[in-house]
Amino acid sequence: MVGLPAFLHRTGQSVTLVLRNPKARRVGALIAFFLYLTFLVTVNFFGGQPLLTEGEVAPRDILSPFTKTITDPIKTREAQEQARQRVPKQYDFDPQVKIAVQNDITAVVTRVAAVQADDKLDLDGKVEGVREAVPFTLPADVLTALAQGDPKALTAMAKDVNDAVAHVMERSGGVTQDNLPDTKKELATRFNELGMPRSHEILARGLTNHFLRPNAFFNAARTREMQEAAARQVRPVLITIKKDEKIIGKGEIVTAEHAVKLEKLGLMKQSSPVKSIIGAGLLVALTTGLILLYLRRQHREIFKQVNHLYLIGIVVATVATIAKVLVAIKVSQWPEFGDLMGYTVPTAAAGMLIAILLDSRLAIVVVAALSGLVGAMTGAELKFALVGLLSGIAGVYSVSKLSQRTDLARAGIYVGAVTVAAICATELLGDQPLILLVISSLVLGTANGLLSSVLANGALPFLESTFGITSSVKLIELANPGQPLLKRLLVEAPGTYHHSIIVGNLAEAAADAVNGDAVLVRVGAYYHDVGKVRRPAFFIENQVGAENPHDKIAPSLSTLILTSHVKDGVEYAREQRLPQRIVDIIEQHHGTSLCSYFYHKALEQDDKDVVKEDDFRYEGPKPQSKEAAIVMLADSVEAAVRSLERPSPGQLEGLVRKLIKEKLADGQLDECDLNFRDLDLIAGAFLRVLTGIFHTRIEYPDPKEMERRRARSGRRHQ
Repeated sequence: MVGLPAFLHRTGQSVTLVLRNPKARRVGALIAFFLYLTFLVTVNFFGGQPLLTEGEVAPRDILSPFTKTITDPIKTREAQEQARQRVPKQYDFDPQVKIAVQNDITAVVTRVAAVQADDKLDLDGKVEGVREAVPFTLPADVLTALAQGDPKALTAMAKDVNDAVAHVMERSGGVTQDNLPDTKKELATRFNELGMPRSHEILARGLTNHFLRPNAFFNAARTREMQEAAARQVRPVLITIKKDEKIIGKGEIVTAEHAVKLEKLGLMKQSSPVKSIIGAGLLVALTTGLILLYLRRQHREIFKQVNHLYLIGIVVATVATIAKVLVAIKVSQWPEFGDLMGYTVPTAAAGMLIAILLDSRLAIVVVAALSGLVGAMTGAELKFALVGLLSGIAGVYSVSKLSQRTDLARAGIYVGAVTVAAICATELLGDQPLILLVISSLVLGTANGLLSSVLANGALPFLESTFGITSSVKLIELANPGQPLLKRLLVEAPGTYHHSIIVGNLAEAAADAVNGDAVLVRVGAYYHDVGKVRRPAFFIENQVGAENPHDKIAPSLSTLILTSHVKDGVEYAREQRLPQRIVDIIEQHHGTSLCSYFYHKALEQDDKDVVKEDDFRYEGPKPQSKEAAIVMLADSVEAAVRSLERPSPGQLEGLVRKLIKEKLADGQLDECDLNFRDLDLIAGAFLRVLTGIFHTRIEYPDPKEMERRRARSGRRHQ
């Protein structure tokens, strides 16, 4: 017992070390996620009916908990078997058999006729000749009659026999092994009706009985094929189980028919619960593994951020939990909706959140995986998975270009509309009554869109703050002029505020042109010069009619004041807890650019050759992202264009391209992912915005001058 505390202490230390290990935490979270989703897929909530298996005795009366139309496999199999039985046997015909039979009959008749025509034979000889010519036994009186008969009459009889044989062997069905006895009887009746002499009739019956054989042979393979084709044409037999209908009574043994109904209602035990758990586990493992593989191959930056993986897991687990609860809901007032609650699962909410917070393509992958899990939760119902996938994709695309907060509400409308259409499409494939189809699609589709929008709106701020992710919605809120820093910028440095607005317009147009984050660029441009509120009078855009303080101080001090606005801006941004991406733009929007005016001014005053270029550069870093580089270029262009009076389009283009080339030559764009084509597109976007600002205006004369002109004109007319 003395060693127990020490053992517990060592165990606690080991657990602590494991929990501090990032890989261990990641593996632990993955296992917990896997187990929880497997539990959701396999467990049945709100059960109230006993689960039975075939052959068990029902402990009490079991009633249907809801109305449901199901396929009855037993009656369907019976109908299919009846369809198989109706298919006639299939035979292969051999036309050579008829010819052989007729040849055999003709040969015998020919030999008998030859005996009849032989005048050298007496009666006894002819009788013996007939007996030898016929391959079967004939009565003595028939042999005598044939021996004395006329060869021509016998030949005519042979023709009638062969015609009768051809008739029965050529008709539909031919002669089979099964109908051979009946066919022989039919021929005998026909010979009797022809009124032949008795000897001819007996000979004819003997010939057909001896030589007639089947010319149609049973084809088992083709018969089975046609039977199965007929079975496939049988429509499933549907039965409707009404709510509160008794499925089985107390004390009754569960039969196959009971088992079918219980299984469709979810009241049948699985033959092996372990089998279900293994199946659900494999499904969850496959979907999780495919998402992780996709992240590793296509989004390594997300895969390496464990917080982002936790975010994806929480979103999927939350929506899956909501899905399980919705599927378990049974609406007693409207039992028709009980089996359709799977349509209300808000898979679109997961897609919208992942698209807003991380990436749109990843969101579609997550939606696809989540839709598969929803299908598994609803008893492998493909229609719920399909509707979930379509509504989820609609949700992703509806927020892909989020520019204002109301877009989230509009996204809910789009999701609802797509869900309504998807429900209509899937239910039209079934046997749902039209009025119920219309009502259910409108109600459930609208509910899905509303729930998705509310869930995404409600969860977004929590997920942003918890995982430190800045969404487009957060950026849109930061662009509000009522934000403290922007309000202060407007009041204390109005020129800088106006400059920032123009820079934002330029940068947003450029970001759109190169597929950058336009919202981030616009908001970053609004805040990029916020550090100037500390000393607004030292920046030229705020010196309206005032004396320039830089005229009284050294160029090095002026440079220090100018460059310090970057540090001041970063400090203000962090005090207001602005997103790191905005802070990065503030910090990088000048890079390591040279304050050329004060550098050259210092060179002019440098008598001892001590001026160093590095002392007149911003501290940086250089722009690390496409967005930060765009803000840098827009800032430089706006500042330079502001000094021009009535610039022509050619002057604007020359200045814009010159400034971009200077930044490129100075190495300021070396660490971002802009290429030459992007720079050309950015220049074009800048020019479109600047042309709109500096468009040609008509100069209207002063009103007093117009009055003087009219007065002079009147005097001249007088």
